[in-house]
Amino acid sequence: MNFTDTHTHLYSESFDEDQDVMIQRAIDAGVNRFFIPAIDSEYTERMYALEKNYPDHMFLMAGLHPTHVKENYEEELAHVEAQFAARDFYAVGEIGIDLYWDKSTLEIQRDAFKRQIQLAKKYKKPIVIHCREAFDEVFEVLESEKGDDLFGIFHCFSGTKEQAEQAINYNMKLGIGGVATFKNGKIDQFLAEIPLSHIVLETDAPYLSPVPYRGKRNESSYVVLVAEKLATIYQKPLDEIAAITTSNADEVFFTKRA
Repeated sequence: MNFTDTHTHLYSESFDEDQDVMIQRAIDAGVNRFFIPAIDSEYTERMYALEKNYPDHMFLMAGLHPTHVKENYEEELAHVEAQFAARDFYAVGEIGIDLYWDKSTLEIQRDAFKRQIQLAKKYKKPIVIHCREAFDEVFEVLESEKGDDLFGIFHCFSGTKEQAEQAINYNMKLGIGGVATFKNGKIDQFLAEIPLSHIVLETDAPYLSPVPYRGKRNESSYVVLVAEKLATIYQKPLDEIAAITTSNADEVFFTKRA
């Protein structure tokens, strides 16, 4: 079986002491592809190093994370644009709106989100959305940018069934990770009503570890635990979950857009 982790921060300082061992553990578990979201310019070189060390396994994105949209966000957006001008990436991400940590930056977060969506359209790339306590605000921006050239992944989806359907209507796959294994995660209560064709697997490592590792450092090998949970929810064999979600990831990241 081949699994795809569509969202993992393998360059995080959390992995500094055992990065190679941790990545090999994931590969041994059948996780062969790792899509790497950006945070800001401080992590760019660490991402490039990861790609250099594992060229057959790492697929990089470029973008400015909403919690890192600060006073210097114009400089950071210029950095993202310069990277796209210099080389290819698989997505613009992770981008979006986060009102959990700081509501005062909403307007500049909204501006950064919209401009990065437009950058993705320019390069015919998917977007990978971060949304925390900001569904209405994120959907408002998506509504203003909707069209065949808007597509991607709603990362770490944790909303309601109605919000899931709304995200899908904007050409988004739902990134499902450890939250699906939580007793209070709630999404497991309706996921079976969402066609599996709209689902991709992710870990968001080192964050949001699935049960039984909740509260501990997450890692990409645990994407298999998420797949096992989906096999239970959808009443399908694990190899089918692996094949379908990997095909869905291919559709997002490798489909050539007109």
